[in-house]
Amino acid sequence: MNAIARIHDRIGAAIPSWPLALLLRVGVAAPFFLSGRTKVDGFLTLSPSTHYLFAEEYRVPLLPPETAALIATYAEHLLPILLVIGLATRPAALGLLAMTLVIQLFVVPGGWPTHLLWAGPLIYLIARGPGAASLDRLLKLD
Repeated sequence: MNAIARIHDRIGAAIPSWPLALLLRVGVAAPFFLSGRTKVDGFLTLSPSTHYLFAEEYRVPLLPPETAALIATYAEHLLPILLVIGLATRPAALGLLAMTLVIQLFVVPGGWPTHLLWAGPLIYLIARGPGAASLDRLLKLD
């Protein structure tokens, strides 16, 4: 084994996976939660602009605009919170990955560079779980 490979192995062994998972959970939750906050007035009342965007701009297939707006807005609030606290992490990450795919395919097809930045951490969390600093681990759910 060459010197570079040994250094690489030592660094990898010295860094536990839980800080990475926590960083990914918080980092990917932030844009979704902040996006959800732009869709509401007050606590969780859909704003008029949200109704307009889903009726005229976003055009998600198979769902009426009102239903799509409610699902997206509530998901953008609940799923990031679940990610940050590490509760139901894999299902929450899967939900946000599904939302990312819908956004990519039907809403902002040109947004793929940003959507890849979201998909990477979400796929990691689905595959590897939330890490030790999570309620899933504390409650032995993962």
